[in-house]
Amino acid sequence: MGRRELREHIFKLLFMSQFNSTEEMEGQTGLYLENLQPLDEQDQTYIQEKYQKITEKLPEIDELINSVSKGWKTRRMSRVDLTILRLAVYELRQEESIPVSVSINEAVELGKRFGGETSSSFINGILGQIAKMER
Repeated sequence: MGRRELREHIFKLLFMSQFNSTEEMEGQTGLYLENLQPLDEQDQTYIQEKYQKITEKLPEIDELINSVSKGWKTRRMSRVDLTILRLAVYELRQEESIPVSVSINEAVELGKRFGGETSSSFINGILGQIAKMER
């Protein structure tokens, strides 16, 4: 499975986590991954570990998003846009092996696929601000 596809599955798990408790997500994650068969063990481990690492960093990620978004705090953002931003911000800050431009581009593509009409430009703007701050 390619990185784009893996990223999409992590996005879906993160999105689901907004509607389920932490305890429920353990079971939901298992069911979700079960339905991805055939899924090799390496890809399954990658999805689970990255999902877990992102959820552990959510307060820090949300704080950063809130610091750059003007008039759109995380509590007011669409859940799809927020989920995409969380995934991308994690990648920007924690995964040096992924170039900044790739993380932003992949987030914009997720926005086009799953978000609303203005999602991709909104996501691009927020991530651009964060990328400038991180340099």
